[in-house]
Amino acid sequence: MRILEVIDKNHVKLFNNLVEKIYKDDENYVRPLDIVVNEVFTPEKNPFYKHGSATRFIALDNNGQVVGRVAAFINEKKAFGYEQPTGGMGFFECIKNQEVAFLLFDAAKEWLIQHNMKAMDGPINFGENDNFWGLLIEGFSQASFGMQYNPPYYQAFFEAYGFKTYFEQITNKLDLTKPFPERFWKIAGWVVKKEGYSFKHFRLKNRDKFLSDFETIYNDAWQFHENFVPISKQVLNDTIDKAKSFLEEDIIWFAYHGNKPIGLLVLFPDINQITKHFNGKMNLLNKLRFLWMKKRNVMSRARVVILGIIPKFQKSGIESGLFWHLKGAVEKKPNLTELEISWVGDFNPKMRVLQDSMGADFSKKHITYRYIFGEDKESNNRASTIPRDTKS
Repeated sequence: MRILEVIDKNHVKLFNNLVEKIYKDDENYVRPLDIVVNEVFTPEKNPFYKHGSATRFIALDNNGQVVGRVAAFINEKKAFGYEQPTGGMGFFECIKNQEVAFLLFDAAKEWLIQHNMKAMDGPINFGENDNFWGLLIEGFSQASFGMQYNPPYYQAFFEAYGFKTYFEQITNKLDLTKPFPERFWKIAGWVVKKEGYSFKHFRLKNRDKFLSDFETIYNDAWQFHENFVPISKQVLNDTIDKAKSFLEEDIIWFAYHGNKPIGLLVLFPDINQITKHFNGKMNLLNKLRFLWMKKRNVMSRARVVILGIIPKFQKSGIESGLFWHLKGAVEKKPNLTELEISWVGDFNPKMRVLQDSMGADFSKKHITYRYIFGEDKESNNRASTIPRDTKS
């Protein structure tokens, strides 16, 4: 068995194509687009390289066949905010062989140790947590765009190696063919009529203003998350650039009090319902197929990527007002029959309660693990819970 660091185009191809072996009999698997995965590890494309570094490894058996892969990375803005410097590992794929899995985990660990880390979280992304984040342990149905999918046997590998649960991530779904609870709409109807409040949907032609508003809301609403790092305008611009071909302006909503941005709700159509036919390739033919299938309204699901209200206006029904306006947009899209709300960590009880109030049903559970190196590896430090009342 050999572990090789990915250093050339052939290695990249082997890294990407391993999934054909792992998921050849899994109808629920949707191969991420190669271009999306490659951009994570391209400094010119991924702004996280400005404050971090990353590498990839592949495992080869005695016949030279790829049997596993993993990536290791350090986000310097977050790594040193924990009790111990903590890096990340992700993009793990492996045949059903614990020895191979442990060799890959070792490769990631040793690289991180060489870069002065004392722990690793995984599987996570070298980027924002809306993509490639967490290990799926319940709800093995087709993943929406950006959501992590893996075979069930991976969980045993992680836990046998010594990874401990850092936090759980719950994804719920809303059946749009069924009505919301009456109380939810009653609150929404009251909020949207209240003087001083207004709601606007995103417009690409005014992206600079809306992204500034997004930055303001996010950096206020998420300030109580553990090891919080403010989001940058560049990251937001990059996200919009990558999503322009499929985003729909009228399912991205902002709430205002006077001229002050106070809340946001961001949905993306689930393009996995189209790209599942592309086997990871976005060539010219598949670009044309994408446009054709999009026009035919193939996508029946949208993913709630982010929902946030600044602390001062929490418990004021603003999220109900956002969904009220979203409801009007969705009613004009009869092809949309399901919303996936992904994901909410167990450190965020307020958002869990909100999902329950909407009548959302359980869909999936992921786990983000932490492995602490050395003598303290048996400790089980969990992510700190966001206080239920952050209004003051």
